[in-house]
Amino acid sequence: MRQITFALVAALGITAPVAFAAAATVHYRVTVLPALDGNVAANSRGKSINDLGLVAGYSNASNGQRHAAAWAFGRKLDLGTLGGAPDLASSVPWPSKNLLGLVSGISLVDDLDPNGGQGWSCSAGGFLANPGGHACHGFVWAFGRMHDLPPLAGGNNSFATGTNGWGQTVGWAENGVADGDCLAPQVQQFRPVVWGPDHRPHALPLVDGDTSGSATAINDRGQIVGISGICDQAVGRSSARHAVMWENGRLIRIDNPNGAPYWNTPMALTERGDVAGFAGVPDDFDGNFTRAFSWSRTAGWKWIDLLPGDIAAIATGINLRGQVVGYSNDGAVFHPWIWHNGRIANLDGLVDRSNGFQGTLNLADDINDAGVITGRATAADGSRIAFVATPIAH
Repeated sequence: MRQITFALVAALGITAPVAFAAAATVHYRVTVLPALDGNVAANSRGKSINDLGLVAGYSNASNGQRHAAAWAFGRKLDLGTLGGAPDLASSVPWPSKNLLGLVSGISLVDDLDPNGGQGWSCSAGGFLANPGGHACHGFVWAFGRMHDLPPLAGGNNSFATGTNGWGQTVGWAENGVADGDCLAPQVQQFRPVVWGPDHRPHALPLVDGDTSGSATAINDRGQIVGISGICDQAVGRSSARHAVMWENGRLIRIDNPNGAPYWNTPMALTERGDVAGFAGVPDDFDGNFTRAFSWSRTAGWKWIDLLPGDIAAIATGINLRGQVVGYSNDGAVFHPWIWHNGRIANLDGLVDRSNGFQGTLNLADDINDAGVITGRATAADGSRIAFVATPIAH
């Protein structure tokens, strides 16, 4: 039997949450997560929540830089960076789900990127500011230490998204091959990869004819989801021609029924193999009108309805109950939502205000199997804060 190690659980004193019983009407009690620097006005966001209630995301550190962070029951932990330079930043940009206390994400490193650092996904996707032109690597945090997840041979950059209960981490990494399909300042192709517990990258196959891709989530069964396409701008768009699943060494296409060859991105994966994400629509190359979806082998592809008045959506998390969370926008304002059994609701409209929370929920980023949600909110004073929303019966 595997030896289960709860490194981060022990560090934060986590106990398992009580499962929430189904009720006719569910509302949510919101808890604000403290910023790393102690300033509630600091920019924080919860990106991942596991079934022990451990939240990971990012927050401003005492030096003003964005740092990967973890929280449990009001306690906070700065996960640090992969180097010593004062201008380095790090983040947990994706749901990173396991019960081992392993957290994966991205960090700038001391080495400079010979191609300037601005084209790679960490900066091009808006995940980390990188004015110093550093290279960016994926990491896995374990036993109080951040471990470097290097790129493929010849590459300068990597990006980690999730880690399973076997210590396997997925993401993508440059491979040292200059590609004319890359949109400047990006130079090199990148491949979907799996790093084993030895932190060595192994490339996954692409759809025939494709040259770049990314792995975005992995479960304990070894199923992996991600994208396959071309280099393009190193984030979304034509790098996501195809949504895919890798299973037992085989690549399975998850085809967008509307045929749009861009932005087709699985974001989350359950232990059952159910998927949530977002996809492109025809004639929307820039991704201004993406739609959220869920997919399973039994039910196939399901489009998730938009909130009234909204024009685009992204699904970010899914649990074993089939509840999906994400966020959408009306062209100006973001709205968090939860979808279940074909019905969608604005999460902010379900908040119980009796505990004094007067902020506004903006982004729902992940949900665990107990139905607890994390994301980002705006406080009454306008600051951006990380939150946990716990279901309660009314």
